[in-house]
Formats: sequence, C-alpha cells, structure tokens
Amino acid sequence: MIWVEFLASAGVIVYVATQLAKYGDVIAVRTRLGGMLIGLILLAGATSLPELLTTINSIGQGVPDLAAGNLFGSNMFNMFMLAILDLASRNQRVLRKAALKHALSGSLAIFMIGLAVFFIMVNSSIQVGWVGGDSLALVAAYVIAIRLLQLNSPVIAMAEPTNLPADFPSLVRGLVGFGLSSIALILITPILVRSSAGIAEVTGLGTTFVGTSLVAIVTSLPEMVTTLAALKIGADDMAIGNLFGSNLFNMFALGLADFFYTQGRFLGLIDPSFLVIGMLGLLMTGMGLIGNLARLERRIFFIELDALALILTYLGGMVFLFVMGISP
Repeated sequence: MIWVEFLASAGVIVYVATQLAKYGDVIAVRTRLGGMLIGLILLAGATSLPELLTTINSIGQGVPDLAAGNLFGSNMFNMFMLAILDLASRNQRVLRKAALKHALSGSLAIFMIGLAVFFIMVNSSIQVGWVGGDSLALVAAYVIAIRLLQLNSPVIAMAEPTNLPADFPSLVRGLVGFGLSSIALILITPILVRSSAGIAEVTGLGTTFVGTSLVAIVTSLPEMVTTLAALKIGADDMAIGNLFGSNLFNMFALGLADFFYTQGRFLGLIDPSFLVIGMLGLLMTGMGLIGNLARLERRIFFIELDALALILTYLGGMVFLFVMGISP
C-alpha cells in the first residue's frame, strides 16, 4: 500500500510540476523576457518547487535526512540530465554551442554547492534567532548569484512573438495556472514525504538513500520533462539554464529550510554522511561545466566522453550510496 501511495503521489507531482513549468513558459513569453534568464530563474525555480516543498515537509515530519538527501541527490540527477541532453541531440553538440553563456551559471552552482558542503563540515554554532548563520549565508549567496546573472545576461527584453498560436494562453491564464499548480504541489507533497519515510523504514535503506535516490529522482523529473521539451523546440539556452539554475536553487532551498526548523540550526542537524553526497553533486556539476567548455569531440559509439563520464559517475555514486545506506 505504501508503494502505491508513493507512486500515485509521485505521478501527480510530476504532472503538476510539468504544468507549473508550462505556465512559467507562458509567463516568460507574455512578459517578453529572454530564454536564458527565464531558464535560470523562473523555470528553474518552478521545476525545483517540488524539492523545496518536499524539504519543508520532511522537516515538519521529522525526517531531515530525507530533506537533505532530496536536495543533494537532485543536484546529481540534474547533471545526469546533461548527459541525457547529449544523447537526445546527436546531430549537434548543444552544450558546446551554449557553453560560454552558461559558464557563469555553472560556476555559481559549483560555488553554492561547495559553500553548503563547507558549512556542513565546519558545523558553526553561529545563529541569528533560530536560523543558522550558515543558512543565512547560503540565502545571501543565492541572491548575489541571481544578481550577477542578471547583470551579465546577454539577453534583454524582447518583443512579444507575433506568430503565437491562436489558442496560446494569456498572461492572466498563465498566472492563474501557475498559482493553482503551486497550490496542488503544496497539497500533494506531504503524501510523498510520508510514503517515502515509510519506504525507508520498511526496506531498511534509510531516509538518506531513499531521499537521495527515489525522492530526488521524482522531484527532479519535472526538470527532465521541461529540459527535453525545451530542447525539442530549439530552446537550448532554457534547457541548460534550467539544470544549472536548479542546482543553484537547491542550495538556496537548503538555506531556506532553516527558517522552517525552529529547534536550531538545520545544517547542524544534517548527518556528516551527506558530505559524500554533496561532494558527488559538486564533482558532477564541475564535470558538467568542464564538458560544456572543453572542446572534446570524441564519441564511444553514439555518446560523447564527457556525457559518458557523467552517466558512469551518477550510476557509480548511486551504487556506493546504496551500499552505504544499508550498512549498519
């Protein structure tokens, strides 16, 4: 029964989050904002909303390891998606074409993940009220990162397209749809968290592994659907910006979660084993950025070397975390 509950809630979350991203795209078009910036901020925030809500609900239900595993595991899955982008675009190197545009966003994502890992290692006791100083630093770093992206984005406001289909939603419909989808996510996410915690208990895998694998994949599926959809219509900037932007947002969500944990510092509650998961996400984000910038054109059969390295790192990391998760 608990698996049925998990699968049903996961399916609803993926569908609703996909609708959220769709209406986010409507807002992007109707407000005449560029694709890269929308991918980095609005679209990444929309598709990462399941991660944020799952994290908040995990804290409320007393499973903080599920919350942290969800965010760090999502970082890994997002970079795994870069390899999927490569497989989905065999005729051209989409990542190479957009490399320089995303050098800053990729670098900022690496910085944010590294900062989060550093704070977990240091385990500082500085607090402002009940919120840790390290969490406040993560939130501040995200705000600065977004400002840097705004200042350095080559995309400016553009005229509203004149060749839109007659049935293309209006801005009002986009805003209403975005709001209703957000409310639906808020209502269904607690069920996903409850069933995930139950699966962790029944299987003996623990909330660390379940959060990093099952929950992280489910909450990241909207990124996958939206990224592939953006690639299909030729919106390469939006597709890649969504993935790097989601990693940025995940670390912002890690700091924001502290505001909902009133018993003390949230980062101080995270098990040190998450340093391994955080480092895997950091390494994969670095590999994704290097793969974007390096001019490697070698393939093994039909896959590029950098994409293959990302896939192997992700799968190897999951195997390692599985073994670690079932250890006494």
